[in-house]
Amino acid sequence: MASEVHRYKIGDIEVTVLSDGFRQVPVNDKYLVNASPEELAKALAAAGQPTDKMKNTYSPIVLTTGGKKVLFDTGNGEAASIESKGERGTLNANLQAAGIERSAIDVVVISHFHADHVNGLLMPDNAPAFPNAEIKVPEVEWKFWMDDGEMSRASKGRMTELFQNNRRVFDTLKRKVTPYAWDKEVVPGVTAVGTPGHSIGHTSFIVTSGGKTVYVQSDVCNNYAVFAPYPDWHGFFDQDPPKAAATRKRVYDMLAAEKLPVQAYHFPFPALARIEKNGSGYKPSFMNSI
Repeated sequence: MASEVHRYKIGDIEVTVLSDGFRQVPVNDKYLVNASPEELAKALAAAGQPTDKMKNTYSPIVLTTGGKKVLFDTGNGEAASIESKGERGTLNANLQAAGIERSAIDVVVISHFHADHVNGLLMPDNAPAFPNAEIKVPEVEWKFWMDDGEMSRASKGRMTELFQNNRRVFDTLKRKVTPYAWDKEVVPGVTAVGTPGHSIGHTSFIVTSGGKTVYVQSDVCNNYAVFAPYPDWHGFFDQDPPKAAATRKRVYDMLAAEKLPVQAYHFPFPALARIEKNGSGYKPSFMNSI
């Protein structure tokens, strides 16, 4: 796979967008909780996407701010790259293509504890992927996933698997982990914003420098063809679907009103857009710089 690296500036902050590849999965009738497979197919077709399969892309970013290199989310991990023959888990290869050594990452900021955001913290041999980095995590998310009582009450299936995976990842890294609070600066020029629903401690970020601002949404909206035009639809992967929908509408109303660019983890590479109101939903206009 050709390297996918894209750079732009937010004032004095350099943004390096790095593809972690993609995963293509068959469309199934369990993807949406409150809409039919026929409605899903119609939404995909309207966006010019296939109706029998869905392509999920991943785009972590590195910010150079305050003299430090800060990675936001870590993708699927090197083990996933081996398993998928380079289809996903390509972050480390693209870091190298960008001229950024893993050892040069000073801080890793995690938005939430789903596998496609945290698994890249470890190499296949369980060694830290970013050996010199402090790992910053949302305190709400950390408290929930590290709570033995919550783990014992988790429903079988996806939630149990998430608990097991998060314990596997973070048991190795606990000494490097620092929880951070919402509505406070997590690194210079970047404020953490609570956007719960997709997960209990899901976090977005406001990046500001030199009079410019970009909203890093993490997973407020996953597939733009589905959840932008139909923000009230519930994905099976949302921990609290009604709250996820309410958060999506609140954030997208704000982005549209304030005309703020959004850096979106699952949008097509380089995953930068502006959000416009479109009837009862929204429409992203993709771009390469602000």
